[in-house]
Amino acid sequence: MSFFVPDWPAPDNVRSAITVRAGGLSEGPFNQNNLAFHVGDMVADVQANRDALKAMLNLSRSPVWLNQVHGTEVIYAPDAKDIPDADGSFSDQAGVPCVVMTADCLPVLLCDQNGTQIAAVHAGWRGLANGILRKTLSQFSSVKNILAYLGPAVGPQAFEVGVDVREAFLGNVQNSVHRGAIKKAFIDSNTKYLADIYALARAELHSCGVSAVHGGEFCTVNDPERFFSYRRDQVTGRNASLIWLDGA
Repeated sequence: MSFFVPDWPAPDNVRSAITVRAGGLSEGPFNQNNLAFHVGDMVADVQANRDALKAMLNLSRSPVWLNQVHGTEVIYAPDAKDIPDADGSFSDQAGVPCVVMTADCLPVLLCDQNGTQIAAVHAGWRGLANGILRKTLSQFSSVKNILAYLGPAVGPQAFEVGVDVREAFLGNVQNSVHRGAIKKAFIDSNTKYLADIYALARAELHSCGVSAVHGGEFCTVNDPERFFSYRRDQVTGRNASLIWLDGA
């Protein structure tokens, strides 16, 4: 079980971790540290990987895993039952880990500078275009003191999209500055565009009043040693990005 700790100025009691491929039990295209049940991996191997993650991070309870559906639903993690259909979770209680799984989509971790509120968001392009970050931020007491971390996702040179993706983002802008930032995130590539999902997330966060945005220097497609990538491999596992409040 291997992971790294995001490099961002979160308060000391806000803990976070992002898993990488090494150190798990999964085999074949899921090797080694796959955390997702829905991709075709052996159930026992995935459960063992999840158990190892909980133990290594010294979590007092299991993370609140989601059935991610590329939507905009955000749940209150302490009240979660079973595996809710959602793409984001929020918590203000210690010891309740929020988690999202990704393999090219963008994981976004959020916390307030007081260390009292956290969230984890699965921001695929559909959810991002439809406002999942906006919806998640609305759970916080104030957006003025929020920190954001952008985890491993498809890089701007590997994310080719159609005009429909660009139009989806432009159809949900908040102001002219936001529109300008969205346009800059798409570069013409013959009849398609190269999209910068990190720039799109920053544009959305900035438009909501979040200026402290960290991370965003990865490319899952071009880093097969550390990250799973659906775009690269189709049949593959999922990395996990977690955040929780310490003290429980």
